Amino acid sequence: MSEARSGSKPEAPAPKAGSGLLPTLGFFSTVMLVVGGVIGSGVFRKSGVMMTEVGTPGLLLTVWLLAGVITLFGALTNAEISGMIPETGGQYVFFERMYGPFVAFLYGWAAFIVIQTGSIAALAFVFAEYATKFVALPELFGPAVAAWSFHLPFIGDIAPLKDSGVKALAIAVVVVLTVINYVGVRFGGVVQNICTIAKLAGMAALLVGAFLPSTGGAAANFATASAGSGKTGLALAAAIAAALQGAFWAYDGWVKVSYIGGEVKNPQWVIPRATALGMFIVTAIYLAMNAAYCWVLPADAMAASKLVAADAAEAIFAGGGKWIAALVMISTFGTNNAVILASARIYYSMARHGVAPERLGRVHPLYHTPGASLAVQCIWAAVLILSGTFDMLTDMLVFVAWIFYAAGAFGVFILRKKMPDAPRPYRVPGYPIVPAVFVVFATAFLALTIYNDFTTYQKAIAAGQPAVINSAFGLLLIAAGTPIYLLYRRRG
Repeated sequence: MSEARSGSKPEAPAPKAGSGLLPTLGFFSTVMLVVGGVIGSGVFRKSGVMMTEVGTPGLLLTVWLLAGVITLFGALTNAEISGMIPETGGQYVFFERMYGPFVAFLYGWAAFIVIQTGSIAALAFVFAEYATKFVALPELFGPAVAAWSFHLPFIGDIAPLKDSGVKALAIAVVVVLTVINYVGVRFGGVVQNICTIAKLAGMAALLVGAFLPSTGGAAANFATASAGSGKTGLALAAAIAAALQGAFWAYDGWVKVSYIGGEVKNPQWVIPRATALGMFIVTAIYLAMNAAYCWVLPADAMAASKLVAADAAEAIFAGGGKWIAALVMISTFGTNNAVILASARIYYSMARHGVAPERLGRVHPLYHTPGASLAVQCIWAAVLILSGTFDMLTDMLVFVAWIFYAAGAFGVFILRKKMPDAPRPYRVPGYPIVPAVFVVFATAFLALTIYNDFTTYQKAIAAGQPAVINSAFGLLLIAAGTPIYLLYRRRG
């Protein structure tokens, strides 16, 4: 048995010549990148909406656990590929090895147009919204100018100057984090470590406070259903799928560490283990946080809450809402740092493979970072913030992302067949059951999401309201990358 296979730490491989990127992130920083890149705003906001769907605390906790287990299965499967192909670009490179350059390009295109930049825009906007709890953000334009809008087919009315103060702060956050990661991945890693430790400390304080006798929490809350309970059959399955969509948004980000394989020390050893450990930590935290919500708040109060963490904190002590607002700001700031740091490496890798502008594949000669990719990502994220459509984008990005998650997990079977003798420092435990379960579940989740989207669309049309089928629009956005790919292929 080889040294890597037995679990001991192998020698660090030499960095690939000519890449220009330096391996500077160790095991701790990589774990913090996984945890910090996943825990954003979802666990503080989504539980109330999820309770509306499922109706009981027991089912709510089951959904969070199910989402965590399925996500862990996906992460363990992806970890085998990450250890086998520890290159900058992560999923983009994986798809190229599995399915060829066209599918790889569609993934990179989807990551740029909606998955990653949509996440950046949404996280920055949440940060700015919570900042209004502490300071009034002024409108930069008068009412008439702020009300100006234009219409885009399939999307709706765009009012780029509305909520200008919040949008300006959100854009400023994206710019600051881009600059931090522009001047070096080590600096970005330090910022990530600080933010992740701070958010974990704040969440630990909330958990301790929730179970103090003075909060008035009760075990009886776990046995009390909300008014929206009682669904059965297909309606219950659809409700669970809708709740899972919220949970999967909270768990999203587990693949991002694979994007920076070229900048991790001993990537074949570190990335798989950091991914697995990070997802165990995240799942445990999410279950504990939701148990605390259910302990403090009755099911109906949770279902009526838009900011369930803030309401739970207010029940624990006076002024808890502002304390949670500060915690969410730290959390979203750190998560956005991880997304910005990792995602730019996709476009860098695409340019190095000749399917994106050549300039995006250049490395800054002093800072050794993909500066042009970071800048382009920043600009598009700012456009999405101004558009105000990223709420719709985040609804569809979970659907789009899970198409590629399913394809990536299925790819482990392809690579085992195509490259049976390739070194695998880490093998997914429980193969082939673990990746097969993930692929089957992901497929069922996507089918139920489409069913939910069409049902919601029909209800909106019947009520005379404008509506978009998010899953169909997401597929359309992916397909829009085809002519761009053909253009680059024609150039050779």
